Amino acid sequence: MEKRSRSDKLSSSEFWEVSHAAARLTEYACAVSARHLKDSWTRMQFNRELAYYAKRVVEDVYEKQLTPQEGLHKLARERANLETENSRILVQTLGTFGGAGQVLAGAGICYGSAGLLCAFAGAPLLAHGANNVYENARGLYEGRGDVQGPVRKVYHRASKVVGFDQREGNMAYLASDLMLSIGVLFRPVLRADAWRLFNYLRADKEAAVRQMGAGAIIMEGAADSNTGYQLYKEYRE
Repeated sequence: MEKRSRSDKLSSSEFWEVSHAAARLTEYACAVSARHLKDSWTRMQFNRELAYYAKRVVEDVYEKQLTPQEGLHKLARERANLETENSRILVQTLGTFGGAGQVLAGAGICYGSAGLLCAFAGAPLLAHGANNVYENARGLYEGRGDVQGPVRKVYHRASKVVGFDQREGNMAYLASDLMLSIGVLFRPVLRADAWRLFNYLRADKEAAVRQMGAGAIIMEGAADSNTGYQLYKEYRE
C-alpha cells in the first residue's frame, strides 16, 4: 500500500482519533503526577507541559506537519515512557519499604534469639534489606533503574567464580531475597497469650504472619510479588 502523503486531506475521523489519544495521554499524565508528585507547583507544571506537548502534536497533525499515524505514534511513545517511569517508581517504592521491613525483621531475629540465629537468618536478612533500601531509595532519588548495591555485586562476583554470568547472579540474589522474606512470614513467634511454667512449648508459638496487621500483610505480599516478578523476568531473558 502506498504511504499516505502529508498533502492528503485530513478526515474528521482521523483528527478525532488523534485528539482522543492526546486527551487520554493528558488524563494519564494527571493520574501519574497525582500519585507521585506531592508538591502542587511541580505537579501543575508537569501536567501543563504534557498538555502542551499533546496539544502541539494535535496542531501539527491539523496543519499537516505530521500524518495522523505519526501523531498517534508520538503520543503512544510518550504514553509508554510515562508507563515505564510509573512502573519504575512503584517498584522502587515497594522495594524500599520491603527492604526496611527486612532490616527490622533481621534485627528482631538477632535480638530475639540472643544472637543464636543471627548468622543463619538475621544477618542475611539485614544485609539484603539494607541493600534493597540502598538500591531502591537511590534509584528513586536519582530517577534511575540500574542501581546495584554491594550485596548484589557479591552475588555477581560469586556467579562469575562458578562459571556463570551476571544474569545468574541476579537470579540467585532475587531467589535468596524472596526465600528470606517468605521465611520471615512463617518463622515461629510467641503467641500474645503464651504463658511459661518452665519452658515455652511448641504450642505457645505461631507463624509471625498471624500477628501481622492487614496493611503489613498487603505490603509484604506486594513486595514479595514484585521480587518474584523480577525473578521471572530475569529467567525469561
